[in-house]
Amino acid sequence: MAIAVRLSALSKKFGSFFANSNISLSVEKGTIHALVGENGAGKSTLTKIIYGMHRPTSGEMFIDGKAVCFSSPREAIHSGIGMVHQHFMLIPELSVTENIILGNEQCGLFQRIPLKKSKALILNDAEAYGLALDPDALVGSLSIGEQQRVEILKLLFRRAAIMIFDEPTAVLTPLETERFFATLRSLRDKGKTIILITHKLDEVLAVADMVSVMRRGEIVGTIPAASATKGELAEMMVGRSLLLRVTNPPASPGETILSINQLGFRTKKGLERVHDLSLTIRAGEIYGIAGVEGNGQSELLQMLWGLAPEGAIICGEALLRGRSLIGRSPAEIARMGVSHIPEDRLRHAVISNYTVSENLLFGRHRERSFHQGTGFNTGAVNRYAEKMIGDYAVSCSSPDRQPLKALSGGNQQKVVLARELSRPAISLLLLAQPTRGVDIGSIETIHQKIIEARTSGIAILLVSSELEEIIALSTRIGCLYKGSIRHEFSQEEVELKRDSADAFQKEIGLHIT
Repeated sequence: MAIAVRLSALSKKFGSFFANSNISLSVEKGTIHALVGENGAGKSTLTKIIYGMHRPTSGEMFIDGKAVCFSSPREAIHSGIGMVHQHFMLIPELSVTENIILGNEQCGLFQRIPLKKSKALILNDAEAYGLALDPDALVGSLSIGEQQRVEILKLLFRRAAIMIFDEPTAVLTPLETERFFATLRSLRDKGKTIILITHKLDEVLAVADMVSVMRRGEIVGTIPAASATKGELAEMMVGRSLLLRVTNPPASPGETILSINQLGFRTKKGLERVHDLSLTIRAGEIYGIAGVEGNGQSELLQMLWGLAPEGAIICGEALLRGRSLIGRSPAEIARMGVSHIPEDRLRHAVISNYTVSENLLFGRHRERSFHQGTGFNTGAVNRYAEKMIGDYAVSCSSPDRQPLKALSGGNQQKVVLARELSRPAISLLLLAQPTRGVDIGSIETIHQKIIEARTSGIAILLVSSELEEIIALSTRIGCLYKGSIRHEFSQEEVELKRDSADAFQKEIGLHIT
C-alpha cells in the first residue's frame, strides 16, 4: 500500500532534552493510524512536526513520497495536512460557514467573500460524510460534538488528505464518540489518512487499523490493532504490566456526611448554572457525578469549597453533618474536615516552582506537628514528605530541593492526593478530574488510593468527564444535565452493571445528553 507519511530517523531537541529521538514511522494511505503513549512520551511534538508547528532537529519527513520540511502550519496545509486540536480553534460569535472558511476565504484582496458558493461546498461535504450541520448557526450555540464536526468540515473544505486528531473524544459523550468513530471510518473509506492521538486504549482497539506506541520520545513498536490487546499496549507504554481495572469491593456506607437540598447557582449576570440539585453522600461511599463538562460541575464544587465568584446568587443548602458549607471560606471548610482536589491542579492546588516538600505542606503548614518553636520542624517535615512519597509511589529524587514542575503530571497529581488524603480527621473529599493529564501508570496508583480512602470511611464526591472512571470507582452515580441530577443509579444497579461497562456507558450517556 502507498505511504502517506514517512518519517526517517527524526529527532527533535529542546536544549539538551530530546522530545523525539530517532523516530522512523510509516503511515499508510487510507488508514487510521493511532499514536499512543504516556504524557511526555513525545506524541504531541511528533504531530506538531508533521503539521509544521515545529521543525525537526535532524532526520527526514516525506509526504506522499516527497521530502518536506515545513516551517509553518500554512505550508503543511498546502501539502494536504490538517489538524484538529484537543481544544477547538473556533470563534463562538461566528457562524459555522464563517468559521470553516476563515483563513481560506478563496477571494482576492477587497473582493467579496463567496459565502453562497462556500456554503454549497460545505453542505456537499456534510452530506457526503454524514456531518449534518446548519451552516448559518452560530458556533457558540452548538454542542461539543457539533463543534467537532465544524473542525472536520474545515479540514474537508481545505481538501486535507491527511488528518491529525489530538485527543478527539476527551469531551464527547458516548453517543457523540460513536458518531465520531463512524465519521472517521467514513473518512478512511473515502481515502483520507487519519493520525489519531489518544490515551483511551479501548477506543484505539475499536477504530484504529495500526497502532504505534511511544515511550520516552521513541517508537517502541507498531502493530495491527486487530491483533493487539489493551494489556499489551499498556505494557508497551510504561514498560511493565499494569492492573488496568482497580479492584473495587462492595462498599458498606455509614452515616450521611453531605446533604445537598435544592441547591441553586446563578451568575452575577443571572445565568442559571445549577438548579434544584439534591443528593446525599454517606461515609464510606463514592458518589460519582457523570455529565458532559459545562453542566454545572464547576459551580457545584465552587459552592462546596467556598470559591463561588463574587456576585453569584446561591440558594438551597449544603450541609456537612448538619453544618452549612455555604458562605464559608475554604480555610473554614477545611477545618470542618473537608479536603479538595480541584480539576485544575496547576491553578488551584500547587505552586509548581516550589519544591515537592513545600507543595506537600501547603494547607497543612499550621499543624502543630510540623512546628518547633517559631519555625518549622525540619525533621518532621522531611519524615512526612518521605512517607508520602513512599506511600503514593511518587517518582522524586530530592523532595526538599526538586521543584514540583520537574515531575510528570501523574506524579504531581499524586503529590496533591497524598497531601489531601493525609489531612487529619477528613470526613469528605471533593474530588474533581482525578486522572486528567495523568499517565496510565499513575492512574493505577491514584485509583487504588481513592478506593482505600473510601474503605477507610471517607465520603467522596467524584466529578469526572471519564465515564469509564466513574463506573469503575463509584458506589452510586448521579447523571448531571443542565445543572440538576436527571437520574441516579443506586449502589445495587452500579454493582450489577459494572461488569458490562460499555453498555453501562451508553445507558449513562442517554441521561447526560
